[in-house]
Amino acid sequence: MRRAETDYLIIGAGTTGLAFADTLVTETDAHVTLVDRHGKPGGHWNDAYGFVTLHQPSAFYGVASMELGSGLLDPVGLNRGMAELASGAEVCGYFDRVMNHRLLPSGRVAYHPLCNYLGDREGGGEFESLVSGERTLLTVRRKIVDARFFSPAVPSTHTRAFTVAGGARVVPPNALPGLWQLQREGPLPRRFVVLGAGKTAMDACIWLLQSGTPADAITWVVPRDSWVVNRLGTQNGPAFFHEAIGGQADQMQAFAEATSIEDLYLRLEACGSMLRIDRSRMPTMFHLATLSEAEVAVLRGIRDVVRLGRVKAIDGAGLQLEQGRVAVEPGALYIDCTASAIRFEPACPVFQKGRIVVQMLRAPHVSLSAALTAYVEAHVADEAQQNHLCHPVPFPMKLADYPLTMAVNMRNQQAWSQDATLRQWIRQCRLDAFGRLLSGVDKADAEKQAALARLKQQGLAAAANLPRLLKAAADA
Repeated sequence: MRRAETDYLIIGAGTTGLAFADTLVTETDAHVTLVDRHGKPGGHWNDAYGFVTLHQPSAFYGVASMELGSGLLDPVGLNRGMAELASGAEVCGYFDRVMNHRLLPSGRVAYHPLCNYLGDREGGGEFESLVSGERTLLTVRRKIVDARFFSPAVPSTHTRAFTVAGGARVVPPNALPGLWQLQREGPLPRRFVVLGAGKTAMDACIWLLQSGTPADAITWVVPRDSWVVNRLGTQNGPAFFHEAIGGQADQMQAFAEATSIEDLYLRLEACGSMLRIDRSRMPTMFHLATLSEAEVAVLRGIRDVVRLGRVKAIDGAGLQLEQGRVAVEPGALYIDCTASAIRFEPACPVFQKGRIVVQMLRAPHVSLSAALTAYVEAHVADEAQQNHLCHPVPFPMKLADYPLTMAVNMRNQQAWSQDATLRQWIRQCRLDAFGRLLSGVDKADAEKQAALARLKQQGLAAAANLPRLLKAAADA
């Protein structure tokens, strides 16, 4: 067995692990070891479908020390006029540069791809090479960092929760760009059945429609309708000051004035922060998926939407769902988008004895959360104070969860504002969606100052009403 030493062992070289490592290397002189089962840095991005993109602007994704993207606005397409969204290939290439142009050249980072982490051992951890079988016992001088909390299940690697029989063809969305290759197996499909209601299924439907598939040739199996975030409100460039800051103020006003969970979402829709694909239905799911209004308009073109619960079985004649059976013409291609992109694990303390479990500190910003956790590790010695600054934000599973998500977001923001050094770091960090935008406001700009004043006023009103919403959520 091989033996080695390090200060920090990071399990996982995806977005979380890399963002944590990048900030830790910047802020300390520590030696860092990353272990990951993928052959390239980037975690689940290596397994993603070819047409995947970020939900929100590239400008605040990745690691703090290296920009992602060109900073331009998309000139064409369904995201036209808004900040570019890096594709999956761009993200993978970016993380490869982070590793080979930033982390490894520091001389203080060791990277072990294609390795399974076998578990903690006294004083460290053990991992095994997938290609050689060689095991390494790593002595960890400071802490083990578990960066797997956000590890999602993706369509190309997850285990299906339904059976397939009768020669039915079921593929992950990864197969769609290479659809021509199905000619080897027989006639190309003329009916596409998209399984799932999350962002992956939305992406698959949009890709099919934008690639020339007639809307009438798509059947969309939607177990639950979902609210989605309007991407316009996530823009953070100077040109979008009023959409970003005004949009935040509008959201705070909705939280301040809402009298129930349903009323909250309707107010968020009315102010343009939230969208729903079918306006005649009240969604029952919200997982922070983000779309443009143009994308929502495209999805509304699909008329054959099946709402009979989750898929239980597929055969040559159709679908067996929780609430009934649906006949589907022979030769249809089923696109499995049922993998859960989010792991709903119970929260635990981020900082533990000899261990850090990186979690969401500001929803939905995974990159900032990981980088901020590393900054706190580097500059705050007391474990209780570390956990005070890094309180896990619960990801919304149900509609009623969103007020708690917002409440903890606001609680963390308040804690950070009381720490002058951390507050300054956040404002300068490129991963903070709005920090630089706020810090650049001219005091003589009356219109922008008024927008900031309204944001503060509505934020205080929202905080005052959140206990009422939390009670309504508990009752629900």
